[in-house]
Amino acid sequence: MDDGDEEGGRVVFAEQRNLASAEKTSLISVGVDIGSSTSHLVFSRLKMEQRDGQYLAVEREVIYDSDIFLTPYTDQKTIDSEKLGEFISGQYGSAQIRSDEVDTGAIILTGLAVRKENARAIGELFALETGKFVSVSAGDKMEATMAALGSGALVNSREIGVNVMNVDIGGGTTKIAICAKGKIVGLTAVDIGARVIAFDKNKVITKIEETGHFFAQEAGLNLSSGTAITTADCEKIAECMASRLEEIIALRVPSSQDEPLYRLKPIDWRGEIDALTFSGGVSEFIYDYEKRSFGDLGPFLAHAIHRRVEQTGYRIMPPVENIRATVVGASQYTIQLTGTTIIVSDETLLPLRNIPVIKPTFNLDQSEIIQKDISEAVTDGLHRLEQTDGKQPVAICFDWFGSASYKRIENFLSGVVIGLTKHFKNNHPLILVCEGDIGKTLGTHAEEEMSLKVPIISVDGITLREFDYIDIGRVMIASGAVPVVIKSLLFPGEQ
Repeated sequence: MDDGDEEGGRVVFAEQRNLASAEKTSLISVGVDIGSSTSHLVFSRLKMEQRDGQYLAVEREVIYDSDIFLTPYTDQKTIDSEKLGEFISGQYGSAQIRSDEVDTGAIILTGLAVRKENARAIGELFALETGKFVSVSAGDKMEATMAALGSGALVNSREIGVNVMNVDIGGGTTKIAICAKGKIVGLTAVDIGARVIAFDKNKVITKIEETGHFFAQEAGLNLSSGTAITTADCEKIAECMASRLEEIIALRVPSSQDEPLYRLKPIDWRGEIDALTFSGGVSEFIYDYEKRSFGDLGPFLAHAIHRRVEQTGYRIMPPVENIRATVVGASQYTIQLTGTTIIVSDETLLPLRNIPVIKPTFNLDQSEIIQKDISEAVTDGLHRLEQTDGKQPVAICFDWFGSASYKRIENFLSGVVIGLTKHFKNNHPLILVCEGDIGKTLGTHAEEEMSLKVPIISVDGITLREFDYIDIGRVMIASGAVPVVIKSLLFPGEQ
């Protein structure tokens, strides 16, 4: 994350032990969620099995679920990294797990926390605390998608066949994702959250964000740090927030007054919403899992939202499990690729590590491949994972259908190249990962027919999904094969 970047977060994966010699094994995984209001850890034991050359997580056992810790601040712009460090170290101790015993994991820094001045330092602190971790950035879009996965909204939309809206309400932001038939068809994010105003046990305000001032004024209140806030004040502010969320849930076109609250474009999908799921800290009050006060608007906001949702008649679906466990860890496995179907134009580039996987919605089963459609699909995929700046390499993953004619291959690759224009300007390689047996054909075409000025890595025979990250090792001299490590975020409810 660049200095001054106000959007993004941090997802962190650990290196893992070599699994090549075992058919079955188990890993210790940790999921860490550092939000605007609270922080939380989940330690899990993942049972891994080898299936068709892949090591997959087939069973997960939670071995320690940490206390909920209020994310500490030294002031309104600075997270207290020392206190966070003490918390995470203490939770490792309570779990009786050493950092060197952790095989894999994921750390998410979300919401307003990522906009604080020392967000990068926080990521580095936790990288040190949890062992040899590597990191990639994530933002509102990714958070909205992860919340939909973690709450079970996405899987429910696929298995039950309903349109589910997941509303993830944290301390400073609310992320919304609409899931239909197992796909996300719309998402947005707004500056609405429980901890935009925080107060002590005496109801004296200790912290108020810009959004807190916005809603306080809308409620007819003049509040600032050091002033008292009453229960009635909290209820008024919560009602103003809930009113805005109700408008979003109903998919109404936002007014000009609402526009400053939006962190992403409003949702333009206009289908019917069959059910709602909630995630994030505020949802614990909505589902009546939490009774304690954390010195913020959480209980008030939850009550106001729940009452409005009931009045509208929306069905509220329960979450898959503990709703704070947005990401419970990372499962990893290794695949050996055959050296006969790959192209690596410059072996000095290898190894490459932690390459985010972009899986565009290509329609490759038609007889004609349209270059413009391919480039737009790549661009959309880059937007979903917030990789549009071209600052790091990405892997384009797809499943090839139909013939491998010159015209189809040319149009496909040309579209991919156009979509990755910014990445190539930064001299990043073209990385293609195909599920079908066509890696060498595509790589050869890109290298010889298109005369690309960037290195080309084209591999096949593996299945990836978005939110995967891959390491591509050096070419093995004896076999010509390339080892690929696939790192997949593991969400609640997944086996």
